[in-house]
Amino acid sequence: MTVNKAAAEAGWNLEHTYAQLPGMFYSKLNPVAVPAPKLVILNHSLAKSLGLNSQVLQREDGVAVLAGNRLPKGAIPLAQAYAGHQFGYFTMLGDGRAILLGEQITPSGERFDIQLKGSGKTPYSRGGDGRAALGPMLREYIISEAMHGLGIATGRSLAVVTTGETVIRQTRQPGAVLTRVAASHLRIGTFEYAARWGTVEDLRALADYTLKRHFPEADHTDNPYLYLLGEVIKRQASLVAKWQLVGFIHGVMNTDNVTLSGETIDYGPCAFMDTYHPDTVFSSIDRQGRYAYGNQPIIAQWNLARFAETLLPLIDDNQAEAVKLAQGAHSDFAKLYHSNWLAGMRAKLGIFNEESKDESLIQQLLDLMQRYGADFTNTFRALTLDRPGDAPLFDSAEFKQWYQLWQARLGRQQQSKEAVHQLMRKSNPAVIPRNHRVEDALAAAEKGDYSVMRRLLAVLSDPYRYSAEQDQYSTPPPKNQRYVTFCGT
Repeated sequence: MTVNKAAAEAGWNLEHTYAQLPGMFYSKLNPVAVPAPKLVILNHSLAKSLGLNSQVLQREDGVAVLAGNRLPKGAIPLAQAYAGHQFGYFTMLGDGRAILLGEQITPSGERFDIQLKGSGKTPYSRGGDGRAALGPMLREYIISEAMHGLGIATGRSLAVVTTGETVIRQTRQPGAVLTRVAASHLRIGTFEYAARWGTVEDLRALADYTLKRHFPEADHTDNPYLYLLGEVIKRQASLVAKWQLVGFIHGVMNTDNVTLSGETIDYGPCAFMDTYHPDTVFSSIDRQGRYAYGNQPIIAQWNLARFAETLLPLIDDNQAEAVKLAQGAHSDFAKLYHSNWLAGMRAKLGIFNEESKDESLIQQLLDLMQRYGADFTNTFRALTLDRPGDAPLFDSAEFKQWYQLWQARLGRQQQSKEAVHQLMRKSNPAVIPRNHRVEDALAAAEKGDYSVMRRLLAVLSDPYRYSAEQDQYSTPPPKNQRYVTFCGT
C-alpha cells in the first residue's frame, strides 16, 4: 500500500503513541482495498478543525485514503485488541472491521484517533467479512453529528465512502467505509483484556498511557490509578445523565463500548425515545431490556465496577486495601449521576436555584408523561415555548395542577421570565434525530438520493435554534409504528 502526494497535501499530521504500547494490544495490518471508492459525504467543519484540507480530501487520491486504498502520510495502521462484557457475559473481542490509521494532531495541538470502519477483516474478526453497509455507516454519521450538536461528548464522523462492493446482511446492501474521529478508543474492555491476558506490567503500561493521554494532571496525585478510576467515573456520570436528559438510548452498553475519555461511541442499535417510558428499548437483540432507557444509569455503574476490578493490582499492593479504595470511588457514581441529572432537569424546567421539593416536581411531570403517553422531547419543547398543545397530557386536570405548582416554583426565584425562557431553550432541543426521519434519509440514500440526509443534518446541527424549518422535523411517528434497531454498525 502506497502513500501518495495528495495524502501529504491533505494536511495529515499523524502520530502513533498507541503503537508504543506492548504488542498484545494491537495487530499491525493495512486496510483491505476496495474496487470503486466514491465519496458520499464529507464533514467539512470537522475536517477544518482537524487541520485537513477538504478540497484535497474530495479529490480522487483523497477519497482513496478515506476508503483505505491509500495510506495518509505517516500512517501506521493497526487493529486494536480488547475484550468486554456483552450483555453481562465476558468475551474476547477487538476491532473486527476497523483500522486505526493514527492520531491526528490538530493545529491547536489536540490529539484524535482516525479510524476506518468497514476496512476489511482483521485478526479479531469473528466470522464476518470485515466490511460495512452504507445504511449503518450513514446512520452513525447522522446520530454522532446530532449528538455533537446536542453538546454531548461523542466520537464524530469525518466521511462516508461507498466501496463499489455489495455486502450481505439481512439483504444485499451497498458497501461503505466510515472515517471515525475520537479522543481515543480506549475502553473499559481494553483494561479487561489486559487484566485477563496480560501481566501486571502490561496493565500498568496501559494505565500509564491512559493517564498521560487523558488525565495528565494525575501526576500530582498520591495514587494516580485511583485518580484514574475516579475521573472515569465522573465522566461517565456526566455522559449518561446527558443521555437521559435528551431521551437517548444507547442500546448496547457493553463494557467494550464504554470509553475512558467519556465520549459516546458505537452507534449500532441506538435511538432517541419518542413516547416517554423508562422501559423503552429499540434494539432487536435486547430482548430482556437490559439496556432500556431507565436502566442506563444502573448499567453504567455495573460497567464501572468491572473497570474498578481491573485496576485493583495497581491501586494498592494489599488487595483488601485496594478493594476498599476502589469501592469508595465506585460508590460516588450514584450521587454524581444524580447530581448531574437533577441539575439538568432543573435547567429543562427553567429552575436556577435549589429547593428540596424540586425532584418531586420533576418526577410528577415524568409520571404524568408516562401515564398519558407524552412525547419526551415535545413535552419540554412545548413548556419552553409556553404553548401546551392539544395532546392528552396537556388537557388533563393533573397536568394543569402540576403546571400551577411549576409556575409557583418559578416565581420563587429572582430570574426574569426571559431568563427562564433562555435557560429552557438552551436545555431543551427543539429537534432530535427522530427515528422515522433517520430511516427516511437512509432509504433515500440507498437509492442514491442524499439530499434528504443533508437537509436532516442541517437541521440537527443546531437543535436549540427553535427555527421554523425545524417544526416539520419535530413531528413524532404514528402512534402505532413500532421502531426496531439492529446492531449493523
